[in-house]
Formats: sequence, structure tokens, C-alpha cells
Amino acid sequence: MKLLLLLLTVILVLDQVTKATKCWGTSGRCKTTCKETEVFYILCKTGDKCCVNPKYVPVKLK
Repeated sequence: MKLLLLLLTVILVLDQVTKATKCWGTSGRCKTTCKETEVFYILCKTGDKCCVNPKYVPVKLK
């Protein structure tokens, strides 16, 4: 029973952690820091960065 409760708790926590708000249509995710393969172009409503794959950004970034 304790194992089941622990497993349920871990699943619920991971579910909340992995949900990131979508931005830039559905191509980006709102995060505090972007991966090296992503670029930050706009801010999300929460103040986080909208991390997008560079191929989806229509302007050339300097």
C-alpha cells in the first residue's frame, strides 16, 4: 500500500513538472531557461522565456 501511494505521488509530481505552457503557436514552450538548441525571442505571460527551435523563428537573430 505504501508503495502504491509513493508511486502515485511521484506520477502526480512528474505530471506537474513536465507541463510547460505553449507559446509561439505550438512551437515553443515557456521556461525559465532555454536549452542550447533553442532561442529566446519573446516573453510569456508568466514572465518566463518562450524557448523556440530557431527554424520556427521567422527573423534572423543577432
